[in-house]
Amino acid sequence: MWITVESTVAASIDDVWRAYSSPEAITQWNAASDDWHTTAATVDLREGGRFSSRMEAKDGSMGFDFAGTYTKIVAPRLIEYAFGDRKAEVEFTETPERVNMRVTFDAETAHPIEQQRDGWQAILDNFARDAERS
Repeated sequence: MWITVESTVAASIDDVWRAYSSPEAITQWNAASDDWHTTAATVDLREGGRFSSRMEAKDGSMGFDFAGTYTKIVAPRLIEYAFGDRKAEVEFTETPERVNMRVTFDAETAHPIEQQRDGWQAILDNFARDAERS
């Protein structure tokens, strides 16, 4: 099952693309709630390139690596990637004053659909707020 989340960013498409693909920026926005953060990120933004984000609870109780391989890059419009046996795509659509973003991902079976949608939406909303400040 595929899940889609969307957000709008009041910035140029080049600024949005850079913020979405910069390891330094990712550590600023990549969290679904205030009690989590991304402590490290790597990006090799090319088809076949790898990415990784280390996500940890701020209290140190747990953490995990979100990692995968880029499968298609069409700068600054589209990023597709695989993570484990799942896939996702990020679409960037420019309008005169903003960028509409759509993230579509393959749901997993361990957590409820609503929880997955809410988590990915929260991360995308954090991204939009951070990108508009930059």
